Amino acid sequence: MSAGTGHGRRAVRAAVRERRILVVGGSGGVGKTTTAAALALQAAVMGRQVLVCTIDPSRRLVTSLGLRSLGDRPSVLDLSRVAPEAKGTLWAMTLDTQRTFDALVERHAPSAEARRRILENRFYQQVSAALAGSHEYMAMEKLLELAADPRFELVVLDTPPTRHALDFLEAPERLMGFLDTSVLRWVLRPYFVAGRLTLKVATRTGAVALKVADRVLGLQFLQDLSEFFLAFEGMYEGFKQRAGQVQELLRDPSSAFVLVAAPAKASLEEALFFHQRLREAGMPFVSFVVNRVHPDPAAGRPPRGAAERPLRLDRDLKRRLIEVFQDQQALARAERRHIGELRERVAAPIVLVPERDTDVHDLRGLKEVGETILGTEEPRPRARERTRARVAGES
Repeated sequence: MSAGTGHGRRAVRAAVRERRILVVGGSGGVGKTTTAAALALQAAVMGRQVLVCTIDPSRRLVTSLGLRSLGDRPSVLDLSRVAPEAKGTLWAMTLDTQRTFDALVERHAPSAEARRRILENRFYQQVSAALAGSHEYMAMEKLLELAADPRFELVVLDTPPTRHALDFLEAPERLMGFLDTSVLRWVLRPYFVAGRLTLKVATRTGAVALKVADRVLGLQFLQDLSEFFLAFEGMYEGFKQRAGQVQELLRDPSSAFVLVAAPAKASLEEALFFHQRLREAGMPFVSFVVNRVHPDPAAGRPPRGAAERPLRLDRDLKRRLIEVFQDQQALARAERRHIGELRERVAAPIVLVPERDTDVHDLRGLKEVGETILGTEEPRPRARERTRARVAGES
């Protein structure tokens, strides 16, 4: 049986205060980006040096922060108006896959010639940002870089919406498989050497394959592809090694995952699956955040028979108001049922966040969301003990 919302808030508050990496995940449209930005803002209010980085291609973070644009380098946000009590600093940035890939090549290419061949390669220029897993892999590379940046005490990572629970974690392996030079060795090497077409083909089968490839793809494409793989030969092991370092970083107790879900059954099922895979991968988990929970309109109503001033309403309007009331009541009860099932199926903290009247589009709204998620911090036991001792001494 899962613990209540109070336990979940304490768990998230402790993570925001103490962890080094906070990864916020979830399906699309559940308020994941808003949650990530709100937690980052609360960490800055607490006094930490915080960076929130989005790798979501939709760039929703820009809207949530109330900005016109957001670059691929950390920018300091002005908190003086919305949170003058903030003791820390909040940075924000977005991931630019192509620039990150280029910077990676420039930094780790084995030679200036290899670096030039990759960056000028037409295949690389056209598809490097679209390769399966490249966006997520570049996010891993950027996370490794940001984790080592002494300016930041906490890095909050807003992940892209995922249809498959572990796309974010498994994508680097898919990219590594694509860049594995064994593909080049068995497919391209018989025909190309150092980017040049070998006119002599050892077997008749090879000659037929080359003719088919020439007709379908064109030899120029094959040459560009060959040059791309050949240039990456000296970098593959480094890519693989850093991917392993990121996996170790995400398994470290200084990191944590927060999963955001809507109170709908499908969204909660996806979050549960993601949670299970995180456990299997040994990734530290903090809490579920069930967002946009609708209140029961019947809650807080005066008991029947209580004195009420009757309202004179048009019959048709009254009928429609009753239908809206019943629809909202049914929705709220269905959500409570789904959340109850979640509590029964997983022994993990859960935070419930009520539906807001308006969308979040500035820092003030983010601050309100963050305060709702974290709640009011309870006095620490030691502080209470000191207070009791002082009172006892004064008496």
